[in-house]
Amino acid sequence: MSERHHHMTELAAATAVTVDLPRPEYPRPDRDRSARWLSLHGTWSLDTPGGAVPITVPFAWETAASGVERTWLERATYRRTVAVPAAWAGARVVLCFGAVHHRARVLVDDVEVGTHVGGHDSFELDVTDVVHPGEESTLEVEVDAPADKRSIPHGKQRSIPRDDYDGVSFRPTSGIWQPVWLEARGRTYAAQVRLRGESLAGFEVDGVLVGDAPAGADVVAQLATGERVALVADAHGRFAGRLDVTDPRPWSPADPYLYEVEVTVGEGRSADRVVVTGGLRRIETRGEQLFLNGERFYVRGVLDQGYWPVTGLTAPDDAALVRDLEIAARAGYNLVRKHLKLEEPRWLHHADRLGMLVWAEPPGPSRFSDAAHAAFVAQLAPMVERDGNHPSLVVWGLYNEEWGLDWDIPGSPERAAAAASAYDALRALDDTRPIVENSGWAHVRTDLVDWHYYDEDPQAWADNVAGLADGSRDDFPVRLGPDFVVDKSLYGSSEFPRRGVPVLNSEYGAGFTSLERAWSMRWQTQELRRHDRFAGYVYTELADVEHEMAGLVDADRRAKDGGGLDPAHVNADTVLVLDVVPRHAGADVPVPDGDWRLGAHVSHHGTAPVAGRVRAAWAPAGTRFGEPVAAVAAESEALKAEPFVLSPAVTLEVPAPGDVSAARLLVWFEDESGATIARTFVDAGPLEPPNRRGARV
Repeated sequence: MSERHHHMTELAAATAVTVDLPRPEYPRPDRDRSARWLSLHGTWSLDTPGGAVPITVPFAWETAASGVERTWLERATYRRTVAVPAAWAGARVVLCFGAVHHRARVLVDDVEVGTHVGGHDSFELDVTDVVHPGEESTLEVEVDAPADKRSIPHGKQRSIPRDDYDGVSFRPTSGIWQPVWLEARGRTYAAQVRLRGESLAGFEVDGVLVGDAPAGADVVAQLATGERVALVADAHGRFAGRLDVTDPRPWSPADPYLYEVEVTVGEGRSADRVVVTGGLRRIETRGEQLFLNGERFYVRGVLDQGYWPVTGLTAPDDAALVRDLEIAARAGYNLVRKHLKLEEPRWLHHADRLGMLVWAEPPGPSRFSDAAHAAFVAQLAPMVERDGNHPSLVVWGLYNEEWGLDWDIPGSPERAAAAASAYDALRALDDTRPIVENSGWAHVRTDLVDWHYYDEDPQAWADNVAGLADGSRDDFPVRLGPDFVVDKSLYGSSEFPRRGVPVLNSEYGAGFTSLERAWSMRWQTQELRRHDRFAGYVYTELADVEHEMAGLVDADRRAKDGGGLDPAHVNADTVLVLDVVPRHAGADVPVPDGDWRLGAHVSHHGTAPVAGRVRAAWAPAGTRFGEPVAAVAAESEALKAEPFVLSPAVTLEVPAPGDVSAARLLVWFEDESGATIARTFVDAGPLEPPNRRGARV
């Protein structure tokens, strides 16, 4: 038996047991060609140095879901048979890959049809000339996935040798890890379609045609409501025009209205049709403020690393993508920062339709070289082409904390120039969104001055945040290792303006236990809201990942014990800011033995002022809002809060809670209609010093 015949027999047997395809949904609902497509998920054969094994696509070979669960495998070849449907005769056939880490060589019946480098980029190959509708072909994908990832974009995957930031890295992701499928297209088809709705009155439409006769081809872009524009491609197959919208309806988190634009190339049976989704949405900076569709807005974000316990970087199912967005929304967040990962288009489409804003950023290398920087920048064009139509995507990130720049922008003109050139490259590709060139610190060319700051000490946190807000300081301590603490500045250049660019936090959080995490979230977020200069914040993080236990939920997306805290109260449009420096979780203050004066402010981010009173009531420790409490113990004078301006302090004269060892003071703000629109609490308990008996001297 020949080796090829042996593989065909083995593949037929493997495919026969595949009943339910994993991830069966169409991968690109934002660029819909689902009328004629074929999923290639399921069981493939994987040739490894140890022999051929079955693997479940699209899960990385390190994951349990793949059936292989093999780490540090650097080379392998995927193989399966595929039959293009006979009904596709006469169409062009395109093979699409969501992502393959890191280098891929693709063959059909031993004929190379293309290669690709880049572990997070989507790519597609026109295989019309090598497949025959109604007949089987053998598809092979040869993959190289270097264990030494330091000079290639890899985000938070572990590397051998280790990365400088190995302590925050996770299991690698290798091979096919995003969807792979076939689809039929017209003889001349739209390979790219760009929709931009920044005018809020219509769409700028442009794209690129390929295939039989792109030069001079007729293109029509049309809405279901009848608005249309007819275009003609130029000699290079490029087309551009404007599609005006009657009675335009802007996209926003409050009203995530999406338009579907059908783009047709040519006529008759050979015509190409694709339905592209977009929204009328404008994001802009004005001085130190952010505006969405002309209205000021404030980022209330959460960092999401997009890992799952069994499936790694690949979502186990479509519901998991939706669930993570819903967890963020229920916690009061209006933005998700997808960290060092280009998440699959279905997640972005769900963010579009659910109204969740997105901060997107590609993976980076971990060591600096000209080649590493070039590989990083090479991702940007396919990133913008794939994801740029999504109205939910409002911020592009680039480098993170000087990873891939050797943590040395301030000391290296060459590395500073690399960060600036990445900004310039992305700005040339997309001039419609703010860009952050180096998230966290050491900014040299950016539209947002963002900062990452972790601190366990409430007083130090409050003092340093206040200094960053008023400009009296522009640096803060950063622990890069157990014995490696440096002072990092917001600025990597003396020439960068200290005023006039929006300033916002994009990573914070503290505490080891879930109670401590919730406690720190409550008090640290209130200090961010105390300072009107800031344009927002991003809390770390949505879900636990492997050894990181900082999530709102655990790795399986189960709720944690937050001591009665509802994150939605912390992240609301309107919140209370109390003049308290808390001592520790469970005992923000000692139990008062007499009257206690409590200062309170209101931070309100609505579109109109709110007025009302702050009220407070003592309750047993751990009481949640909504549970029965005793009568109101204290009430403030009337106050009015203007949008985006911290209100003046009001004072509550709070009586002692009585003879108790611990209690919770529930504090809320009622507007003039009697509705409660802000909630927080203060825990009173004994402040016992830690027991240090037996410590080594």
